[in-house]
Amino acid sequence: MLKVNTFSTMLCRWFWLGLFIGPVSAGVIYTWVDENGVTHYSQQAPQQENIKAEKLYSEDLEQAKVGFIAPVKKAKATSEANELEKSAALIKEKDAKQAQSICESAKHNLDILTTHTKLIRQTSDSGESVAMTEEDRQASIAQQQERIKLFCDKK
Repeated sequence: MLKVNTFSTMLCRWFWLGLFIGPVSAGVIYTWVDENGVTHYSQQAPQQENIKAEKLYSEDLEQAKVGFIAPVKKAKATSEANELEKSAALIKEKDAKQAQSICESAKHNLDILTTHTKLIRQTSDSGESVAMTEEDRQASIAQQQERIKLFCDKK
């Protein structure tokens, strides 16, 4: 019984020591600007005596946030969007069957684009088949979603 108690006591002491060792080991960071205007940071003071180094203490430094800012899509120009909406409204008004056909086609294309990742398309120039890149697929998805928004009735 005595050995287990001694082991657990020693383990507990190491645990507490580990918790408090971090702040105690904080150090000095030296910063200085050399004759070329380059700023240096080091844990050791500069070797040259004529250089005046400033001392920074690591526990006083505030850590910066790590990460990145996600890219934001730029909104389409409102005049271009208004022209598309006007054009779609004109088609819907003059030919409801055509608008319905565009809607159904866009829904079908979107279904294919979202359920399949390896697609082949024909080029408009030569009509030959080429593999569709992920960028092309995403652009096509956005285009079909726009067509659905413009030509399908909201229910």
